[in-house]
Amino acid sequence: MTSSDPKLLADIRVVLARTSHPGNIGAAARAMKTMGLSQLVLVDPAVFPNSQADAMASGAVDVLAGARVCPTLTEALADTTLALGVSARRRDIVAEVLNPAEAALRLLGEAQRAPVALVFGNETSGLSNEELSLCQGLVTIPANPDYSSLNLAAAVQVLSYEIRQAWLDRPSWPAPEIDAASGDEVEKFYGHLEAALADLEFLNPGSPGKLMLKLRRLFARTRLAKEEVNILRGILSAAQDAKRAARRSGTVGHNS
Repeated sequence: MTSSDPKLLADIRVVLARTSHPGNIGAAARAMKTMGLSQLVLVDPAVFPNSQADAMASGAVDVLAGARVCPTLTEALADTTLALGVSARRRDIVAEVLNPAEAALRLLGEAQRAPVALVFGNETSGLSNEELSLCQGLVTIPANPDYSSLNLAAAVQVLSYEIRQAWLDRPSWPAPEIDAASGDEVEKFYGHLEAALADLEFLNPGSPGKLMLKLRRLFARTRLAKEEVNILRGILSAAQDAKRAARRSGTVGHNS
């Protein structure tokens, strides 16, 4: 039996969004390192770097030192092909709901080809609808329903443990089924889709929110491949070109 590939763990990042308390960042880094994870990304943390984070990290200050800080979750996930949000709520926003063991298998399988991410929200409010809309799935920890509140670092520890166990149990993994589009490619498609729907007068550009969230959920359910994104954007461009040509010729009609 061959040993498990350490590169798989190196391509799994833990993303902490809008963390309020620096001590939780340090404790999360410690939880990661105990399970062999090292890629920490912080999105708009309230305080970082900070001595309290260093103290709570204990021997994992190297994880903190290597942490990347991003202003937005979109930037943090730009090169990933799979992002799973960890939350006990908002199941209606993300199509696929996984338990920690299932999430670990999905992440390790996809990490063979490109970076993947586990996304944790703010300690008090969790992940927002907008943040969840950037994820392709939701992970829920089956905690006691009468008291399901988990500390951020504890949640990171649970998921990191499941990832390590799955990694140790399977030295090899089948290739991912699709050449999935990256987060940046998918976000550019959504931007193009919103602009095209506004051009076609199907979408009110002043309030695109609800429709675009539903469309994001639809496409997240299908897991877009790179080639599919290119095809869809080609269709959108053709529709926009036809609309512009109709406007120039004075034959445009209104279908909204």
